[in-house]
Amino acid sequence: MKFRQVTLPTGHTFDVPQGIQRIDSKSTHGWQVRCQGTKLFSDGESADPQQSLAKALKELLARTASMPAVLPRMNSAPSIHKTSDLPPGISGPIVRSRPGRALIAELSVLLPRLGLQPKIKSIYIGSQNTYTEDRYRAALAKGIELRKAALDRYERDALKAHSQNIKALKSELSSLRKG
Repeated sequence: MKFRQVTLPTGHTFDVPQGIQRIDSKSTHGWQVRCQGTKLFSDGESADPQQSLAKALKELLARTASMPAVLPRMNSAPSIHKTSDLPPGISGPIVRSRPGRALIAELSVLLPRLGLQPKIKSIYIGSQNTYTEDRYRAALAKGIELRKAALDRYERDALKAHSQNIKALKSELSSLRKG
């Protein structure tokens, strides 16, 4: 989870996670949780921003813990606009021509990566002389296997990131209560 430093007009500095915003206007002073809706934790009569931040962190922790760690499996069904019968994340066969060489055919597989741009992997099927239905099926099977492994890795990484976010929030909450 990303944290940033927020300095209040009084000079107090706090490490605040994403999902919590400071509100300071003429009549309102407090921390607003912005995750699955909004909720304001006012500094109140005590005018103690540390105490209201602790309450906001506790609320954010509860909301984050109740969220599913992994989003539903991405693209479990092909797009309605897809014209081929290939599974989601696989395109082709793509025919490429290079000067002085025979035409080649390959499949393109989109491999998702958490927090990074997806990787596009090309799987060689054959040239215009070696292309066969069996080679196409073998390349398609390899593409499906690569895509499944990438989706499984994506889900594992998402679970790991979710638990790290919860640990970071708990750590920040305990340090706020101590200090």
